[in-house]
Amino acid sequence: MRATRVIRGREFVVALEHGEDFFDALEKFCAENGVRSGYLNFIGGFRRARLVGTCGPMPNPEVPLWDEVEVQTLEVLGAGTLAWDTDRDRLAPHIHVTAGLKESSADGRTSHLLGAEVQFVTEMFVTEVAEPALTRPRLANLYDVPMLTFDKLD
Repeated sequence: MRATRVIRGREFVVALEHGEDFFDALEKFCAENGVRSGYLNFIGGFRRARLVGTCGPMPNPEVPLWDEVEVQTLEVLGAGTLAWDTDRDRLAPHIHVTAGLKESSADGRTSHLLGAEVQFVTEMFVTEVAEPALTRPRLANLYDVPMLTFDKLD
């Protein structure tokens, strides 16, 4: 286990609007406000979303799954972390959602969010981590999974 205390920075409320691409809007918000590290939580609706998942058997459950499924017309509750990808010099969010599919008696899905289009509104709270800097390098020895890293504060 790795752990450190953090020093919180600014806190924001963000309303993503009908038709916006979730990740494009998040990246634009972070760029405009200089947010490179932090955490977030949100509620809202998605017209469609792409989640990590498969409809078939997994050949090896110990290896990361990179397949995706698309679901439509859902209510979501999500949370994640924001870190900086130093190799690609860009934001590297890690976000998971729990979603109820409206057309399927609110049948649920929970997974890693790969992409989404907002339906009506998505309300998000973002808390910046001022220190330490959070980064997300890919670990070659762990199937290139982007791993959250940070320096330990005293």
